[in-house]
Amino acid sequence: MMENEDRVFSGVVMDDHHAVSLAELCRSCSLPAEQIVTMIEHGIIEPIESHITITRWQFTGDCLLRVKTAVRLQHDLGVNLAGAALALELLDEVRSLRYQVASLQRN
Repeated sequence: MMENEDRVFSGVVMDDHHAVSLAELCRSCSLPAEQIVTMIEHGIIEPIESHITITRWQFTGDCLLRVKTAVRLQHDLGVNLAGAALALELLDEVRSLRYQVASLQRN
C-alpha cells in the first residue's frame, strides 16, 4: 500500500506590479543568466529598464511566465528560441483577440 504523504508548498503570487531581479528570475526558472540574456536578445522578455546595468535589471511577473513557457516549448516540443519567441507572440495575439471579442460581446 502507498502511504499518503503530506506536502507543503509555498510560493509568491506574481503580477505585473511585482518586479524581480535577474538573480531571482534565474533562480525561479533554474536558468543561468546567460540563457536569460539570450531570451532577451530573441525578444521573449525585456527588462523594465534596459538602459541600466545587467546586475540591476528588474523584470515583471509576466516575464517569469514567459520564460517558463519558452523553456517548456523548448523541452517538450523541441522548439528553438526563435520559434518560442514567435509562439509567445502568437499566444499574446490570441489572448488580445479573445479579450476584444469578450469586450464586444458584453456591449
